[in-house]
Formats: sequence, C-alpha cells, structure tokens
Amino acid sequence: MTVKIHPTAIVDSNAIIGENCEIGAYAVIGPKVVLGANCWIGNHTNITGNTNIGDNSRIFHFASIGEAPQDKKYNGEDTKLIIGKNNTIREFCTLNTGTVQGNGQTVIGDDNWIMAYVHIAHDCIVGNSTILANNVTLAGHVIVNDFAIVGGLSPVHQFVVIGAHTMIGGQTAISQDVPPYIMASSSSTGPRAEPKGVNAEGLRRRGFTSTQIDNIKEAYKILYRNGLSYSEAKSTIEEMAKEHNELKLFSEFFTKSQRGIVR
Repeated sequence: MTVKIHPTAIVDSNAIIGENCEIGAYAVIGPKVVLGANCWIGNHTNITGNTNIGDNSRIFHFASIGEAPQDKKYNGEDTKLIIGKNNTIREFCTLNTGTVQGNGQTVIGDDNWIMAYVHIAHDCIVGNSTILANNVTLAGHVIVNDFAIVGGLSPVHQFVVIGAHTMIGGQTAISQDVPPYIMASSSSTGPRAEPKGVNAEGLRRRGFTSTQIDNIKEAYKILYRNGLSYSEAKSTIEEMAKEHNELKLFSEFFTKSQRGIVR
C-alpha cells in the first residue's frame, strides 16, 4: 500500500510522510512535520511546527498539532513536539511545541489514549499508556507518568507531576503533585484534588501481586494516615524502597516533586 492523500489536503513538499499513511480531506501538513509509517490523519486536521509523530498513530478530525505555544515569552524559536508510536488523539485536541525557557520540546510517549478537546501545553512530558479523558487541560511543564488516568474536565496546574499508575476523577482541579499509585478526586467542599486511596484494581490489571499492592497500601498509610510530616514519610518510604522495588516509584517521584503533594 502506498501513501493515500486526499486531493483537498495540503501537504508541504518538505514534509516527510511514512509508508502507508492516510491523510484525510482538507488536512494541512507543514514543512517540518515527520509522520511515521501507518499513520492516519483525519479530515481538517492541522499539523505544523517542528513535529515528529511515530508509527501507527491516529489523529482525528480538527485536531491542532504542533502549533506555537500559548506563552507570551515565545518569540518564534524553532522548538519541537515529539509524539511516540501507537497514539490515538481524538477530535479537536491541541498539542503545542515547547519553549526555549523550558525543555525546548513537548514530548508524548507511546500507546496513549488522548480523548477529544484535550490540551497539552508547551514543555509537557506525557509518558506511555496514559489516558487523558475529554477536556483534560495540561498547563505548561506538566509531567504525566506512565499508566496515569486523568478524568474528564480536569485542569492541571503548571509544573505539576502526576505519578505513574494514578487515577484521577473527573472535574478535579490538580494544583499539587499526585504521588504514584493513588486515586485522587475533588473534595466535598470544592474541585481541589484530595487523596482517595490506592488504585488497587488498576494495579491488579497490570499484573501487580497482592504482596506488592499491600506494600503500596502500607506506603500510602505512612504518607497520609500515620500523622507523619511529609519529610518523615518520605524518609520512611525511601527506606522501605530499598527492599521493595515497587516502592522505588515513590523515591523517583519525591525527587521530581516541587509543588508539594495532594493532602
């Protein structure tokens, strides 16, 4: 099969289009775009900027991919958007390139499920196998780690870190970091995120053993239930991680965290 481009699509001659790609009606592909093999680009989709998209990715109608960051400091620098393999990006999503004040690039990993109207701002880093439900909004410099699930209509503050294997409920405002493995959702008094326990069912589905999940639950108790200060809880969990590999994600998270954690 050869590349299939609808006659109404506009594809710059300098764009690099991989084997077996299909580009729909009225799509626009800019000169610095690289599409891997077997990509499917929906009708009216706009892909511009210095944007690299991996194999087997599907981008649905009216998405805006690789446009300039919504940052007043941006002055036309040649920053990047890098998207991995096997991603699904649904209708009307907006994914921006990075800024020179940040990483210089926005990075999306592999196997992500990005639903309609999601916004991923400049310099964000999204890992692998995440789910961002409809209307999730990631502000600049947000990090979303592997297997995280963020519910619909949830805004995420600049520089927040969302840990691996987390599950965040819909309409939850996330202004502080969310440690790995936990569930979080809005409080009874407003949209601000609060911890709601361990994402045990998600962990079981991904092959974690009962013993590993019990160790994670114990770390959760140390972090939230034992009356310890954050620094005391960190030290205790980091010591536990020397014997239990599954707790090393906490140690890595503590190193990245700058905004404090949801409490």
